[in-house]
Amino acid sequence: MVWPSICIIKTLILNKIMNVKVFRMSSGEDVVAEVLEDKDESLIVMNAIVAFNQGDGQLGFAPYAPLLKRTEKELEISKKWIVYIANVNDELVEKYEEMFSPIKTPSSKLIL
Repeated sequence: MVWPSICIIKTLILNKIMNVKVFRMSSGEDVVAEVLEDKDESLIVMNAIVAFNQGDGQLGFAPYAPLLKRTEKELEISKKWIVYIANVNDELVEKYEEMFSPIKTPSSKLIL
């Protein structure tokens, strides 16, 4: 069976390319972004999106800083406004990567 090997390779490649984290901001927002650089007092992130409750247990996402120029992908966030940083659940990472990854990969789900 070839599928498990492809899934493992896909995960290794995407984890090497994208370092996706969730940040709880002191304002209460949950921000999902790719961390590009971890500085002493700030983080440089890319493609930041904010999660919000759409109702019925569904999450929606919107740009974290919607007023930035569309060409501005990177954003510097001061660590003094971050409550915590954590890993994102695998399902959400897959959705995030579908939106922003330069590598297009098939879903890891098998059709039986």
